Amino acid sequence: MPDHNRVLLVDDESAMRQAIGQWLDIAGLEVDAHASAASAIDRLNADFDGVLVTDLKMEGLDGMALLRHTQELDPDLPVVMITGHGDIQIAVEAMRLGAYDFVEKPFEPERLLDIVRRAGEKRRLVLENRKLRQAVIAPTLASRIIGVSRAADALRAQVTELAATDVSVVIYGETGAGKDLIARCLHDLGSRAKCNYVAVNCAAIPETMAESEFFGHDAGAFTGATKARPGRIEHAHGGTLFLDEIDSMPIATQGKLLRVLQERQLERLGSNRSISVDFRPVAASKIDLRAAQSRFRPDLYFRLCVAELHVPPLRERRDDILLLFDYFAAAAAKAYQRDVRPLTVAQSDKLMRHDWPGNIRELRNAAERHVLGLDRATLAPAGAAQSQTLAEQVDEFEKATIEQSLIEAGGRINVVMEKLGVPRRTLADKMARFGLDRRRYAETDEQKSASDFEAAGGKPPIR
Repeated sequence: MPDHNRVLLVDDESAMRQAIGQWLDIAGLEVDAHASAASAIDRLNADFDGVLVTDLKMEGLDGMALLRHTQELDPDLPVVMITGHGDIQIAVEAMRLGAYDFVEKPFEPERLLDIVRRAGEKRRLVLENRKLRQAVIAPTLASRIIGVSRAADALRAQVTELAATDVSVVIYGETGAGKDLIARCLHDLGSRAKCNYVAVNCAAIPETMAESEFFGHDAGAFTGATKARPGRIEHAHGGTLFLDEIDSMPIATQGKLLRVLQERQLERLGSNRSISVDFRPVAASKIDLRAAQSRFRPDLYFRLCVAELHVPPLRERRDDILLLFDYFAAAAAKAYQRDVRPLTVAQSDKLMRHDWPGNIRELRNAAERHVLGLDRATLAPAGAAQSQTLAEQVDEFEKATIEQSLIEAGGRINVVMEKLGVPRRTLADKMARFGLDRRRYAETDEQKSASDFEAAGGKPPIR
């Protein structure tokens, strides 16, 4: 039965490209042939369901450059190198960088076909495993990144996609938006979950200690170094290194980190011995690293930023405010052994109006104050928006009331109708006007077990 594997073929020699293409086509493979690496790059992505076969030496971008680009996209995408006589040393280097295999010219067509078929089968299994893993990730994320807003849905989708890969990621977001949780989700739901997750707050490390903290030191490297100590990078071997507030990292340390990311080797302070390290770098910043060239190296940015992930501030996820408040209030009540006092409509309205400059962290603090009875007459800090017209304030009040009722009723319309004393038609019209979909508030198994998840050792929701 013919194969249906896809092959992206790159060779700048027309005769060789045509011959290889015909061999693979006759064998039943779907061949997409290109005369240059530049034109082939546009066909590659992390979900490419085939094999890349490329000549090593070509005009412009050569096979090694194409291999490096492919490794940045997806280290599991198989690359088969075609080499000339005398290029064995370079081919071995390509294998070290992640190439699947190589064939030396001249070669038998059956040898290349056998390699491509095995590579294609490996790729098929990788993609199938990712789909299965994503099917498990989605419900798990629902109990960790809590929310019913479109922004929360989009964030969960991005984390699901990136957790299935091993690419380096830069996470952007305001203080308190939840960058640390997102980094942890990428680790816990990825292929490195069984190894160390090492989180480093770059702003908290004094510049004089940065080299020792990141790269480690040998005994006698400096006064007081009585014994050897692995650094944070070495401790993250096999796992994930989370560099929070990376824009605060000293310039000198940035240069040394860049070399480690390129070579995947480091030297401890006071040592000449190279140590191999394998880790997934995830960085976080509240500022655009591209606009901070005076204090952040552009070459380090491009090495780290294979993918970007933006964590939205709480003011852009207003549909999640009451749901998150209820979650945090329930957790606080359990921790402090208090009863949860239900919110009044006026209190819910104040929560919805506030801009939450401290984001999730500020909301959690407000929920804890409420449980402890420390909120006095108001929940939200001063500064809530007061510039709305009367009609706008009435709309906000109605929306908050209906949304709170939907949350409490688990999306059951009959319960909401009875509680609010409005007919179905009136309720449906108002929900449509305010963009409220009852399905977003329907209780799922994941939402019902969110508290059990945390009690069993799971991670807290986005914060």
